[in-house]
Amino acid sequence: MRQFDFDFLVIGGGSGGVRAARMAAQRGVRVALAEAQGVDGLGGTCVNVGCIPKKLYSYAAHYGEGFAEAHGYGWEGEAPRLNWATLKANRAREITRLNGVYANLLRGSGVTLLNGFAQLQDAHTVRLATLNADGSPGHTQYRAERILIATGGTPYVPHFQGSEHVITSDDIFDLDTFPQRLLVVGGGYIASEFASIFNGLGAHVTQLYRGEQILRGFDDEIRHFAAAELQKAGVDLRLNAGVLSIERQTDGLHVQLEDGNLLVVDAVLYATGRVPNVHGLGLDTVGVAQGEQGAVVVDADYRTNVPSIYALGDVTHRVQLTPVALGEAMQLVDHLFGPAAGKAPRQMRYELIPTAVFTHPNIGTVGLTEAQARERYGNITVFRSEFRALKHTLSGNPERTLMKLVVDSASDRVVGLHMVGAEAGEIVQGFAVAMQAGATKAVFDATLGIHPTAAEEFVTMREPVRGG
Repeated sequence: MRQFDFDFLVIGGGSGGVRAARMAAQRGVRVALAEAQGVDGLGGTCVNVGCIPKKLYSYAAHYGEGFAEAHGYGWEGEAPRLNWATLKANRAREITRLNGVYANLLRGSGVTLLNGFAQLQDAHTVRLATLNADGSPGHTQYRAERILIATGGTPYVPHFQGSEHVITSDDIFDLDTFPQRLLVVGGGYIASEFASIFNGLGAHVTQLYRGEQILRGFDDEIRHFAAAELQKAGVDLRLNAGVLSIERQTDGLHVQLEDGNLLVVDAVLYATGRVPNVHGLGLDTVGVAQGEQGAVVVDADYRTNVPSIYALGDVTHRVQLTPVALGEAMQLVDHLFGPAAGKAPRQMRYELIPTAVFTHPNIGTVGLTEAQARERYGNITVFRSEFRALKHTLSGNPERTLMKLVVDSASDRVVGLHMVGAEAGEIVQGFAVAMQAGATKAVFDATLGIHPTAAEEFVTMREPVRGG
């Protein structure tokens, strides 16, 4: 009689969990994946209420800008209006398709899908809350040699008077009616993206942030430049500002601000951070160590203090990005079950993580900020280029582009690359490969540019703007 039902049981069907389950199953491991929302939840935050729908809505907003810009290129006529219901329906259909793709990939790899909310009972046992055939609650139990917690994160909303009236990024895609007046609270990339996107879709958007500038953690010059571009595009950005209370009245939500001003809006989106999704998992029961905001504490191999239990992705509250969870999943599987035939074990690197922010214009970045580079290397050289993109010489759009290189003067290695401008994410991804390979400024200088493109600026910057 087998001691375990599975060799590896994954709790959570998001990016990290799905990747770990698939890769382990391909090694011949008996794998199960438990997802509380069943097939409809496969793909996690990224697929269902994050990266994918957000990017689709960003495309929708760009079409609005494109219609206006087309007049400068000779296209005449009135711009069409946004049909919110159509956008929502088309997005929902695409997400359902992707859920099915994930399910087929898992089943095709030999993973057993378990539909229900999983809760740890001991170091090897998981209790799965399910529904019986008559609709009554039931449960089943499974034992696994190893358990992986990959339950991701969930939006955080602080408690204040009227907080029950706010929505989060989980809700914004499916509002019944389009919010003509939208208040976005927060200054991170999620808040800034939604402020920019809904501004592009036609809403009057106000963004509040308690700090001195949005996008904390990004290069300071990039932060200030991006904020100015958002304001130029129409976002009413208010810094050092916060919400005191919210009250629903007949003409909308009355939002009392800390500075005494009153806003009347149709919806209030709180994007004030995310916390690990650990509620009800039974971590306390098993004694799994947790850190700040409930994050699961793990070592370099993603093992918790309970030797048979592992965790990765947003639930560990380290770097909350889909590609990071994917990389962690592949390292874990190689560590536990060995690499694929002929391959070396993979190692997740956190030093050079390319990041994109899908504001309008986009932000792309990889490596160190200027301040971080000065602190680490001391003597650095900064190259910078700011310009109006060729497209906008006729479009009439006043949007400008900023590109920046940060170089360690001693080694000549490019240690930071930053951009605000159209398709910044697409452009920076390619340069991230060069930086991962250790490219120097001399290598950049020796690379021919593709003309006319914005990307060529990264290989044609010759005169430093700052040094020392």
